[in-house]
Amino acid sequence: MKNAGIIYPHRSQTFSRRGILIGGTVAGLSSAIGLSALTPRASQASPAADQAADAAILNNALFYEHQAIWAYQFAATKLSDTEVGRAVLALARRNMADHMAHRDALAAAVRSLGATPVMAESSYDVSSYLQRGEGNLDSDVNIAKLALALETDAAIAYTSEVSQLKNPALISAGASIGSNESAHATAIRAAFVSLGVEIDYVPASFVSADTRSEWVLKV
Repeated sequence: MKNAGIIYPHRSQTFSRRGILIGGTVAGLSSAIGLSALTPRASQASPAADQAADAAILNNALFYEHQAIWAYQFAATKLSDTEVGRAVLALARRNMADHMAHRDALAAAVRSLGATPVMAESSYDVSSYLQRGEGNLDSDVNIAKLALALETDAAIAYTSEVSQLKNPALISAGASIGSNESAHATAIRAAFVSLGVEIDYVPASFVSADTRSEWVLKV
């Protein structure tokens, strides 16, 4: 499916201003933490094979940052021009800014390891999420659920990928980005709570494959 994207929730009810502000704060908390560490210092140089392996892992993460940026940009065109839609767009832009910061830091890190950063594609396929009922493009609330599933998977992916890195500085910085993805998922859930949906902000003690079903919301 070529043109499928995401953005954050909106419904006929009104967001509480406090809820939106909290969500935006949560989403931005860890975006600036640890990113400078993504460029290894000379004293932390690793063997060539380790650098190549780390570059491949970072390029995989970079692919998904490109996907997230594309998805936010695409889905922004799907929001209605209402008070709720504009509030949702503001939150989405905050999270997209984080993804752009991640993209830039990851690309710089890949270059520092002597590799070429993966380039953004013109579109990305998220049809598997729609097929599983983890969001859709037919309403703002379903688009929000798709966003939640994508952010949850990003957090899970960083956790598993970071553990395979060889360079300690990269491990630390990658974990920081992963925590930011978890914050994005929490911010989306907080937006649902502000709409009166009775769910927990943080539904599980971990963000992992084992707890994924507790984080995502079905259509």
